[in-house]
Amino acid sequence: MAKLDDLLARLLGGASDANIRFDDLCHLLVQLGFEERICGSHHIFRKAGVEERINLQRDNSKAKVYQVRQVRAIVLKYNLGGRESC
Repeated sequence: MAKLDDLLARLLGGASDANIRFDDLCHLLVQLGFEERICGSHHIFRKAGVEERINLQRDNSKAKVYQVRQVRAIVLKYNLGGRESC
């Protein structure tokens, strides 16, 4: 669980968006209660109470930077990380 807490802190910190592993980000979203559906190269996440759907694609072993930013915005908007939004 400490690894997920570290990843969440890195995600919310925003300093290392280009260094977030794709598999770790997918695992974090599942741990936050999102349901994952895979359609080809697209990993689509949805959750009850969250209006937006998250669509992730690999960039080799990393998550795409703009998609990491989208995930951060949703986590902050819905206070999914246990922190208060700014």
